[in-house]
Amino acid sequence: MTERSPRDREIRRYETILESLDDAVYAVRPDGTIAYVNERYAEMKGVSREELIGTEIYDWVTEEAAEKAKQVRREIEAGERDAGTVEYEFLTAEGERFPVEMRFNRLAGEGEDGEGDSGDASDLDRVGVIRDVSDRKRREEALQTKNERLEEFASIVSHDLRNPLSVAEGRLDLAREECDSEHLDHVARAHERMDSLIDDLLTLARDGEGVEEPEKVSLDELAKECWEGVETADATLRVDTDRAIRADRSRLRQIFENLVRNAIEHAGEDVTVTVGDVGGGFYVADDGPGIPEGEREAVFEAGYSTNDDGTGFGLEIVEAVAAAHGWEVRVTESADGGARFEFSGVDVLD
Repeated sequence: MTERSPRDREIRRYETILESLDDAVYAVRPDGTIAYVNERYAEMKGVSREELIGTEIYDWVTEEAAEKAKQVRREIEAGERDAGTVEYEFLTAEGERFPVEMRFNRLAGEGEDGEGDSGDASDLDRVGVIRDVSDRKRREEALQTKNERLEEFASIVSHDLRNPLSVAEGRLDLAREECDSEHLDHVARAHERMDSLIDDLLTLARDGEGVEEPEKVSLDELAKECWEGVETADATLRVDTDRAIRADRSRLRQIFENLVRNAIEHAGEDVTVTVGDVGGGFYVADDGPGIPEGEREAVFEAGYSTNDDGTGFGLEIVEAVAAAHGWEVRVTESADGGARFEFSGVDVLD
């Protein structure tokens, strides 16, 4: 007893640590019987620890859960993976079920003395940790429902709104052939605004989507490419970076194009737009009137615009795309007194 006392104290110390966890912990002997469970495991199962110790581990789970765990064990034994992760429905003693995630691994070596009720690692085959993921599953289901609604919304916008708008634009062309009126010009501008609104709404409907295919993107090349795709009038582009970043190219285009349009709408057709480096990212700035400090957080809110011709969605799109990449964006003042949008947390490659 004297020789084993230091080891016993060490075991008790680890057991104390395991008892403080919110996750269920178990240990199984080579014959499949339970050698140890912490109090959280017994609480989740709905029985006492004494009722669990010494029983067959698979007697307490569903057949489906047992088969999942056995399959992963075979893969570990075959060297196909280092540890196992299994999601399944945890079965309580009362027959209730809830989703859990189990992580487990085998221990090197097997027991020599046949003892193990104390959880002696020398007589254990594998150990595992089980976490109740009910809250996470509810969030995932809520997000899935939201994404399905967004897809439905995008379908309505692209079909049910585009079609009547196309009809209206066609009728407008016919009306122009019959008469010349300034009222038709107002109708044409209204159609253009509706087109812009639909485009922005469709983009916002993609907010639930993450970054799909990140790749190496040259900021210099992309900025110039986007500049060619936007009506820039007498505006000037200045690129002060040769940096490359990892990003979803198509979604990064949305950032640049919306910031360029924003600069032209608010700073005038002769604005100068600059793209440059900041620590851990990049910035897009202009030499316009800038954004008052008290309004800089509000610019990313839906519908915010100081221009009657703006949709109010452009900067919300910018923030949404940045968030999809895991970036942060903030507004400050440029060197020329205009607006400067800084993006940080970017995966910079060069």
